[in-house]
Amino acid sequence: MTTAPTSTISTASAAGAASTASAASTASAAGAPVGRFGRLTARGANAARSPHSPRRGEDELRALAAAGAAELGDDAPAEEVVAWAARAFPGSLAVACSMADAVLPHVIAAQMPGVDVLFLQTGYHFAETEGTRDAVAETMDVTVIDVLPELTIAEQDERYGEALHSRAPSRCCALRKVAPLARALSGYEAWATGVRREDAVTRVSTPLVGFDETHRIVKINPLAAWSFDELLAYASEHGVIVNPLLADGYPSIGCEPCTARVAPGEDPRSGRWAGFTKTECGIHL
Repeated sequence: MTTAPTSTISTASAAGAASTASAASTASAAGAPVGRFGRLTARGANAARSPHSPRRGEDELRALAAAGAAELGDDAPAEEVVAWAARAFPGSLAVACSMADAVLPHVIAAQMPGVDVLFLQTGYHFAETEGTRDAVAETMDVTVIDVLPELTIAEQDERYGEALHSRAPSRCCALRKVAPLARALSGYEAWATGVRREDAVTRVSTPLVGFDETHRIVKINPLAAWSFDELLAYASEHGVIVNPLLADGYPSIGCEPCTARVAPGEDPRSGRWAGFTKTECGIHL
């Protein structure tokens, strides 16, 4: 897979979409900003589903995952995967979104309006990623939830030394991504991710539906069989927001200090944690 040239990404940029949405947004009765669909858009305005919410037992969730995998097979269309998820997990599914693009939230929100979208707010994101988050919150029928680490960057620097990511990136990811996501998912029965099989050799066997042994809930990957070109084609056809960095040599976008541009023809994830053997942040391991 090669990095898409600028001309292939014809969807609205995060900055442009955010500007348009901001001009059109209204305020709720309490004065809090809301987006086009009346959902709260401010940073930290929405909370994840409570860990005390009613949840089916692990055996039942495993059975649901097995049934979904059998029904959908390896290459069912994303819309069919989402339709199954909507029937199986109404109100108890979360979408994880890195804000590299908004295709996954768009696909799911079409059948699950207002769905919770978890954004791991590490404090190290590119400005373009932050802008994409704001544009998604203001223009899409989803509920964006900022998932925060326990420690601020200053607190982490004090405890572990400055720039932990430059010395022990796995530890930094564990603190700012893996642990916060685990806490956020504790109230849900299922989560959906944008993982695609062509992303990396570690992802070639990604199923459409499976049971997540780490979080003990169902994991759904509606876009697993999609190519990068198919992702961009969907975004273009439906006017879905994409992160401008995708057109600037960043086919895989993580935290700014740990993400570099990738030359055409190189592994799309080779710009992540350059100089380290690390290839995954840990949330999909």
